[in-house]
Amino acid sequence: MDDVSPDLRVQPAGGADARTKRLTLLACVLGSTIVMIDGSVVNVALPSIRGDLGGGLAGQQWVTNAYLLTLGSLLLVAGSLGDVLGERRVFLLGVAGFGVTSVLCALAPTIEVLVIGRALQGAAGAALTPAALAVIVATFDASERNRAIGTWTAWGGIGAAVGPVLGGWLVDVASWHWVFLINVPLVLGTLLLIARVIPRPAPAGPGAPSTPARRLDLPGALLCALGLGGITFGLIQQPLSGWGAPDVAGPLVAGVLLLAVFVAYEDRTADPMLPLGLFRRRNFVVGNVETFVMYGGLSLLSFYLVIFLQQVAGWDALEAGAALLPVTAVMLVAAGRFGGLADRYGPRFFMGVGPLIAGSGLLLLLRMDADVSYVTDLLPAVALFALGLSMTVAPLTATVLADAEARNAGAASGVNNAIARVAGLVAIAGVGVVVASSFAGDVDARLGDRPLSAAGERSAAELRDGAFSRPDTAGLPADEAATLREAARGASVESFRVGMGISGGLVILGGLVGAAGIRNPRREVASADCGGGQWTGQPCDAANPEATGELAAAPVRAG
Repeated sequence: MDDVSPDLRVQPAGGADARTKRLTLLACVLGSTIVMIDGSVVNVALPSIRGDLGGGLAGQQWVTNAYLLTLGSLLLVAGSLGDVLGERRVFLLGVAGFGVTSVLCALAPTIEVLVIGRALQGAAGAALTPAALAVIVATFDASERNRAIGTWTAWGGIGAAVGPVLGGWLVDVASWHWVFLINVPLVLGTLLLIARVIPRPAPAGPGAPSTPARRLDLPGALLCALGLGGITFGLIQQPLSGWGAPDVAGPLVAGVLLLAVFVAYEDRTADPMLPLGLFRRRNFVVGNVETFVMYGGLSLLSFYLVIFLQQVAGWDALEAGAALLPVTAVMLVAAGRFGGLADRYGPRFFMGVGPLIAGSGLLLLLRMDADVSYVTDLLPAVALFALGLSMTVAPLTATVLADAEARNAGAASGVNNAIARVAGLVAIAGVGVVVASSFAGDVDARLGDRPLSAAGERSAAELRDGAFSRPDTAGLPADEAATLREAARGASVESFRVGMGISGGLVILGGLVGAAGIRNPRREVASADCGGGQWTGQPCDAANPEATGELAAAPVRAG
């Protein structure tokens, strides 16, 4: 965005005074930053969670996917909650809910309770994120709104960058429980600000025009969540049970059928959470396909890299958490500038070439072995990936919005944001099947026909079921223990390369989709105003006062 920096100062304008606006923006920044931090910080703690609560790779996937599932599937319907309950109230409830569920996650005695807590946490995050945007829209005049949203987005990006570093430090000096407990003081501070500075909406005066009440699409939300949940559950269970098992085939089939029913229902309901008419627009469809493919690849990187660095390369949590810090730093500096270039020269080049560069950076990770040097092995790949991502996200988001009418810009942004989140959970679940299978097969190949003792066979069997795990060699003969450790190490490296190969391939495929399918947008939306894309927040156009779709709410009506 033009002249956007992470600065909470605003100029006085009509309506609320400058202090109220500044503190309101601070409340929105804190609330949304909590969600951004929790979306990135937990990956760093996954190895410690696995060591404490068990669950293997499937458990680690569910800790991540349960959050993404509810966040992605409820974002659209949560955006319309403000029209019924009032944006201030939904924001307050979302922040409070996030605090309560954070405590539940921190105190979880089993992996199952933690997964349930993460699902509830994602639902709270889905409520507060669009509500924070709507509060900003209601508080700031049109002349200051873009700068306020730019500040909100910039601080969200900083939160995403700081999250893994903070989480790594907490895991190293305390325990994984503090990754969730750190939310509590932030939540309390945000609640205090909401209560003290965000004004309650004034009741409409006599004779004021009434706005027809919108109906929440609860059946659509339920169908979408259950469909995605069934598919995700089946994919995660597949490595444990096999494709033909009832707990795999049943959820997969049910998930596909429920999503088909969801689409049919959305096509017929009067007030859908997913306006299907948007999908008749060429650039909207192509842009969202590129979003799905690209963000799926990005999620694989953030999920597998921190696990590999800790469980295989032996890095501590803080080092692993800081590994991707250059990505957000480059994004904050360069994404808006590339957006300005896309406004001048058109988005197609950037949407095509950017992912090719980012994907090439991911493919450089295929050089990595179990002994990782940050400077020579990781930094060049991360830097190239960051450059390509910075070229892509702003033009991609702006093009998706530009192909929708102005009145549907909020809904278009909501769809694009939800697709970005859903892409992560589908990619992690689906590719997890491939990675787990690759790991087990590579362990078998490395062990070959080597004779093992009964205890060694049990250790090998446990090893095959746990990708990126270390074998239990207690009590085994030295040569047998060394054989199992070497097999685990080598199989972990190869399965990580499989995951990164798929990640890089998906990002490159996204670039090919954009280069082949994108045309000039039908409505001008400035890429410079979408600097963080859906990666760090919401674009300005989603809050256009004339674009009051599902997530870009009009001024607050009810508290």
